[in-house]
Amino acid sequence: MSGRALSLNHVSVIARDLEESLDFYVGLLGLEPVPTPNFGFPVQWLRVGDRQLHLFERPGEAPSHAHLALEIDDFMEVYRRAKARGALDHDTFGNAIYELPDGGIQLYLRDPAGNLVELDHRDASTIPQDEVPEYARLADRLSQEGDATRATLFEG
Repeated sequence: MSGRALSLNHVSVIARDLEESLDFYVGLLGLEPVPTPNFGFPVQWLRVGDRQLHLFERPGEAPSHAHLALEIDDFMEVYRRAKARGALDHDTFGNAIYELPDGGIQLYLRDPAGNLVELDHRDASTIPQDEVPEYARLADRLSQEGDATRATLFEG
């Protein structure tokens, strides 16, 4: 089929205060600022792997459940820094951390503008559960049957 989407290029989110949001995405998550065009208002593009996240300092409220998800390499390091910042989101999905049926992990945060950010890690077995009081298995809270048992965030 021609004329189809090839891949995700970037995601844009609102930043109430661009500097606070940069501290979150660069300082906490290690994203890299890249050259950004002048849009007539504060904007910063950030590299995340071979994709980008765009921060726009604009008025408006962040959506409650819509979110962006980033894969992280060192769960415990990011978890500790996020917890120290008070960034864990315990409310939106009923808990800040879930182990998925495939053994992956989802960690939910709120950035300074209130955007929901999901951080994904491939291997729950690397996480010392006794050091993570928020740790919960999704299957212990909700029945996982049929296709749900084969669901994964990681393609390829």
